[in-house]
Amino acid sequence: MTEPDAAPSSDPGAPEPGAQPGADADAPRRPRRRQHVGGGDGARARGRHRGGADERFGAGLEALGALARDGASVSASVIDTSTGRALLAVDDTLVQPVASLGRILLLIEVAAQLEDGRLHGDRLQRMARDTATGAGLWQFLQEPTMQVPDLATLVGATADAWAMNALLSTVGIDAVRHRAEALGIDRTALIDRVRDRRGPDDAPDASVAPSGELAWLMRGLALGEVVDEPVSNRVLGWLSLASDTSLVAGAFGVDPLAHRALDHGLQAVVVTGSSTGVRAEAGILRGPGSSVSYAVTVTFDDATLQQRLAVIEALRTVGTEVLEVVHAPSYR
Repeated sequence: MTEPDAAPSSDPGAPEPGAQPGADADAPRRPRRRQHVGGGDGARARGRHRGGADERFGAGLEALGALARDGASVSASVIDTSTGRALLAVDDTLVQPVASLGRILLLIEVAAQLEDGRLHGDRLQRMARDTATGAGLWQFLQEPTMQVPDLATLVGATADAWAMNALLSTVGIDAVRHRAEALGIDRTALIDRVRDRRGPDDAPDASVAPSGELAWLMRGLALGEVVDEPVSNRVLGWLSLASDTSLVAGAFGVDPLAHRALDHGLQAVVVTGSSTGVRAEAGILRGPGSSVSYAVTVTFDDATLQQRLAVIEALRTVGTEVLEVVHAPSYR
């Protein structure tokens, strides 16, 4: 994972010449291994909450276990970015709702179409069909049209609902699905646009995923192996602008609004998904000692603020241990 350029650009995902995203310079480049994930009985299936962990994840495993005992469905995966070694695995094949976190797949398809010339600097019109009162800034801006790279920037930075829907209408959900299949992404899916309300004829969730597959997808981006290096760099550039560090990344101590550059030896790429009863995050954290790719998803009874805060606290406990790991040398 390279340090993004400091100079402003209409496409913040543009890579530096010769940039090698991912592991340390001396780490070997290797083809991304296709991950076969199994198990899970559907988007809202509850797992048995089996887990395995490196000894450094004791507190995180305990915190997630406490959520599970209270009725939440939890899934977590942390892997060493360089080696692929699993550091934490808790029901990592359990497919769960992840709100809009499936926008990673949308951005991969948009980046691929920009790279192969099917998309250019096209300006997309803000349409009534794309409106939703969810996250994002476009709904509050006066500009009715925006270029595709700028809309992708809004999606990466703020999970912008209007921008996400406009891009999805342009590239098509089938193209996103075919791209995921070509990458060997078996269980992670963007299945619907962002909606204010979901009726009986709508998909119950915008996207679903198992944490294990999400962590491997983030690792592939970090290593420049998702489609190819230019596509991976574009996607990382957009996602590196994300302003939501309220969950796992809340333990990293980075500036929520500016964490593209190295800060105390840390560089983070964070993607979150939040909706009623859902908190999910996938990311990459590079530190002085090593780099990890991770994903944690929780579905829970969001009946009280206390229940929601307990989930957030557990996610930050995992984040604290992720932070400690990247300060230690990588196991090879």
